[in-house]
Amino acid sequence: MMQANIPQTNQKRIVIVGAGFGGLKLARNLVNTDYQVVLLDKNNYHQFQPLFYQVATAGLEPSAISFPLRKVFQKFTNIHIRIAEVKSVNPEANQIETDLGSINYDYLVLGLGCNTNYFGMQNIAQHAIPMKSVSEALYLRNFILQNLEKALEETNPDEKQKLMNVVIAGGGPTGVEIAGTLAEMKKNILPKDYPELDFSSMHIYLLEGSAKTLGVMSEISSKKSREYLDKLGVIVKTETRVLDFDGENVTTDKLEPIGTKTLIWAAGVSPNKIEGLAAEWFVRGNRLKVDAFNQVEGSKNIFAIGDMASQAEEKYPNGHPQLAQPAMQQGENLAKNFKYKLENKPLKPFKYNDLGSMATVGRNLAVVELPFIKFQGFLAWATWMFVHLMSIVGVKNRLLIFVNWCWNYFTYDQSLRLLIKPRVKPECKL
Repeated sequence: MMQANIPQTNQKRIVIVGAGFGGLKLARNLVNTDYQVVLLDKNNYHQFQPLFYQVATAGLEPSAISFPLRKVFQKFTNIHIRIAEVKSVNPEANQIETDLGSINYDYLVLGLGCNTNYFGMQNIAQHAIPMKSVSEALYLRNFILQNLEKALEETNPDEKQKLMNVVIAGGGPTGVEIAGTLAEMKKNILPKDYPELDFSSMHIYLLEGSAKTLGVMSEISSKKSREYLDKLGVIVKTETRVLDFDGENVTTDKLEPIGTKTLIWAAGVSPNKIEGLAAEWFVRGNRLKVDAFNQVEGSKNIFAIGDMASQAEEKYPNGHPQLAQPAMQQGENLAKNFKYKLENKPLKPFKYNDLGSMATVGRNLAVVELPFIKFQGFLAWATWMFVHLMSIVGVKNRLLIFVNWCWNYFTYDQSLRLLIKPRVKPECKL
C-alpha cells in the first residue's frame, strides 16, 4: 500500500481537504504557525474557476488560470502537500482514508467545493459537457472546435446544423458568460477561421428554468444581461427546463427539440461528499451544517468551509452563496481561530461581508453590484476585469492574462484555438 509519509511532530496536525478558494486561503494563513498543516487535493494546482469559460472559448491557456500548489508553499516547512483523493473519514479514530493510505488528524477541514448536479438525469450526465474544472473546460474547447472541423466535411444540412448549434443550460453567471463569449466568437472570429461555413445558421441557445437570467442578482442586472445577450444574438429562453439530451437533440418542457451535438451544462451544483460522516450532519442541498466557527455541528474536531458548509445567518438562513468570497472569508477567519486556540484566546464567530457580485456578457458589456452601487456597461466590464485579474494567484499568471485580454480586445481575435487532445501512449513493438 502507498503511504502519505507525513513526518510525525509534536505539533497539532490540521488536515485540509481541497485546495480551492477556501482551503488555499486557510493554508496560506497558517504558514509559519505552530501547526503541522497537511493540504490534500487531487490536483497539484489551484484552479481559478471564474475564468474556466475563457479556457473553454480559447481566450486563455489552462496554465494561465492554474497555479502550482508547491510553488505557493515552497518556502514554508510546516505545510505538507499531498496529491491524493479522500475516500472516507473515520471521526472516532480521527483518521481519513486516501488513495495514499491513512492519515491521522487533530483537526480536519473539509473544503471540497461542488461538482456538477444533473438532478438525476442519466442521459444528460452522459452526453452534456460540464465546466467545473480546467480539464473539462479544455475538453469543451476541443469539442466545439472538432465539431466545426466535422461541419466542413458534412453534406447533410441537418447534421451540419447540429454540429454548429450550441445549447447552454443554466442562466446564472457561468451560462451567461459563456453564451456571450461564444456569440462574440461566432461574429468576429469563427467566420475568419472557417470561411466555408455559414455562421448565420449557427444558433446559440441559453435555456433557463426560472423567469430571468442572473436570477441571484437584482432586477436591473437581470434585465441588462438579457438585453446584452439579445444584442449579441443569443437565443434566450427563460422558464424553460431541459428534460433530456441524447447527444443529438435537447428536449425541453416548452420548445420543440433542438438539434445539437453540444449541450453545455451550467444548471446546477451539488457539494462533493465524503463517506463516513454522520447523516444527521447534512442539511439542505447536501451541505454540512456548521456553527458560527465553521465547526460541523455534532462533531468534535471537523470543520467545513466554502460550498460544503451551511452556516446560517439572518440574511442567509440556508447558508451563504456558493461563491469564492464566502469560502475565502471563512478560510481566513478559521485560520485566525486556529491561531487563537494556540494562544488560548476567545474564538471569533464568522460574519460574511458581502462584497458584491458581477458578471460579464461580452466586450464592454457587464453588470456589477457592489453594496453601495449598481452599474452596467463599459465601467462594469472594466471593474470585472480588474477584480478578476487581481484575484489570480501569481504575478506571472496575471501578466499572461492581461496580455491575452489586451490582444483580444484590440485585435478581436483569440490566438489559442488549438485542438489539443490527450493521447494514449502507443504500444511499443520490439
